[in-house]
Amino acid sequence: MPDGSSDNNSDLISGGHLVAKALKAEGVEVIYTLCGGHIIDIYDGCVDEGIKVVDVRHEQVAAHAADGYARITGKPGCAVVTAGPGTTDAVTGVANAFRAESPMLLIGGQGAHTQHKMGSLQDLPHVDMMTPITKFAATVPDTARAADMVSMAFRECYHGAPGPSFLEIPRDVLDARVPVSKARIPAAGQYRASTRSAGDPEAIEKLADLLVHTEKPAILLGSQVWTTRGTEAAIDLVRTLNIPAYMNGAGRGTLPPGDPHHYQLSRRYAFSNADVIVIVGTPFDFRMGYGKRLSPDATVVQIDLDYRTVGKNRDIDLGIVGDAGLILKSVTEAASGRLNGGASKRKEWLDELRAAEQTALEKRLPSLKSDASPIHPYRLVSEINDFLTEDSVYIGDGGDIVTFSGQVVQPKSPGHWMDPGPLGTLGVGIPFVLAAKQARPDKEVVALFGDGAFSLTGWDFETLVRYDLPFVGIVGNNSSMNQIRYGQAQKYGLDRERVGNTLGDVHYDKFAQMLGGYGEEVRDPADIGPALRRARESGKPSLINVWVDPDAYAPGTMNQTMYK
Repeated sequence: MPDGSSDNNSDLISGGHLVAKALKAEGVEVIYTLCGGHIIDIYDGCVDEGIKVVDVRHEQVAAHAADGYARITGKPGCAVVTAGPGTTDAVTGVANAFRAESPMLLIGGQGAHTQHKMGSLQDLPHVDMMTPITKFAATVPDTARAADMVSMAFRECYHGAPGPSFLEIPRDVLDARVPVSKARIPAAGQYRASTRSAGDPEAIEKLADLLVHTEKPAILLGSQVWTTRGTEAAIDLVRTLNIPAYMNGAGRGTLPPGDPHHYQLSRRYAFSNADVIVIVGTPFDFRMGYGKRLSPDATVVQIDLDYRTVGKNRDIDLGIVGDAGLILKSVTEAASGRLNGGASKRKEWLDELRAAEQTALEKRLPSLKSDASPIHPYRLVSEINDFLTEDSVYIGDGGDIVTFSGQVVQPKSPGHWMDPGPLGTLGVGIPFVLAAKQARPDKEVVALFGDGAFSLTGWDFETLVRYDLPFVGIVGNNSSMNQIRYGQAQKYGLDRERVGNTLGDVHYDKFAQMLGGYGEEVRDPADIGPALRRARESGKPSLINVWVDPDAYAPGTMNQTMYK
């Protein structure tokens, strides 16, 4: 029956309804799913609890959408998939959330306990597969434990830096009914503690003292600034203490373009010449040259939610573990009033960095304004940057084309930049659009795809049409997986640059039209801006198919160490 009860005993509740109650207690408003016989009782429970069930065309999309929902809302996302291939299809989305520190729960089906090790339909060792890429992975052993285990999984999502959890639920556990009195149903807000650690007060005092006395500081505001919703604290620190700030990942948009402390193009110069460098919420991974891009003579400070990340790959002078927002706020308070926070003596340093920014901009200005056809990627991303408003959430999904955009596109508000993160997963674009537009229907969503990236999950464009979720999509189309093509040309010569990386000339504008959206083709750079505005005005999911120069490569692509 709809309420999960038996005909004569309203005190019985099914496993699926217990799961839905736990999702409701966590504040989950939507689950992303592709249907399967193992999991339908969860749907039934979600209907009763008022949780939206959004069905997609591929489980990878469901997992990426749950990841994206967590990023845009600050609440954990949830995807529900069936057993076997349903769960394996979702592995990439979970792995991406793991590397990106995004809290989400994937629930996978499983054959009945009574068929354990018998070769039931779609039976696989899901927990064994998911354990290395989650913060918690387990089987729900009993119907009465269903809600309790869901709440446990969410609690583990926030242990240290956030991340995904996985639960498999056997079919008989989901479908069985137990007395409500025997089920543990954790109450909302009462099954996990605050995760906002304020950091070591002594270390905070040391950092404040460093920043007061330094002449050439620099700070990198990484994704955890947004994860912890520490935007205001970060802004207050850099303005109060007069510190040049660089942003990466979800930290982009912390400071608006044009802010005197917003720097983008001079990061390498700053990291080579600063005397104090503060890294907030970013590991010393490949994006940071494993820490080697920081001056060996600089005093290096690292702030992170995860103790294991601090000092990994590079020695540091000071490490602080905790919530970025609380720590930065405390540092500002500790430094304020002491020698004017050191702010007065930094004008020359900021001017030096601004000059480096201007030099870098002038170097690429001809490409940004290029009238060439095929269109130079710099011209495309420059037009997109000009098109964005303060309400535009920008999503990048691709290799070389998104590398171009990372140097040019500047979101105008916090939390308005989304990219896959350090796993470098292609195919996040459409699911991120789905999550962002559902979570924030008041926001405009603008997504840039490489043609190769779009191909991976592009069929869920139809899901956006079905749910009436308009967005402005742009495909930078060079009929190539160009980031890899460049590397092959460098390693093996031009006669072998086209092995395994060349795509067909696909008209994605017609693809959008076929599925009920708005589509337009652009070959002249002068037509990019008008096409974007027509897509915005269409009120539909859209794809502007822009033919870009296949022989233009982003500097970030050409500097990849794997190609040298």
